[in-house]
Amino acid sequence: MVRISDIEIIEMLMENARMPYVRIAEKLGVSEAAVRKRVKKLEEKGVILKYGIEVDIKKLGFEVLTIIGMDVEPQYFLKAIDSLKRMKEVIKLYTSSGDHMLLMECWFKSSEELNSFVRRLEKIEGTKRICPAIIIERIK
Repeated sequence: MVRISDIEIIEMLMENARMPYVRIAEKLGVSEAAVRKRVKKLEEKGVILKYGIEVDIKKLGFEVLTIIGMDVEPQYFLKAIDSLKRMKEVIKLYTSSGDHMLLMECWFKSSEELNSFVRRLEKIEGTKRICPAIIIERIK
């Protein structure tokens, strides 16, 4: 069972995965040992799967951050996933029950690179629809 304090710990670690347990403990009004114990339990239960970083893609030379929705014919779904997993431009890939069967986060150095990538996606067998959305600003 996940406790309210577990959610608060998770939110803080999602904001800053390197936040010291002492600081989390201070914010929650508990001991550092209690935070350490809760985090260990969350890891053991598979609630916390991994720790990550957030990247300023512009400092890496990428100017265009996109979320691309893609629909494929059902019989080509798994083949399309295999193709997308191998593409270096695809940073994250999700299946979805929403407007698109597949959603992917991609980084590009220019809009020309994005256009070229979309043309490559169109060549994947079974592709029905591709809907790129350029991210203007991250709010949260």
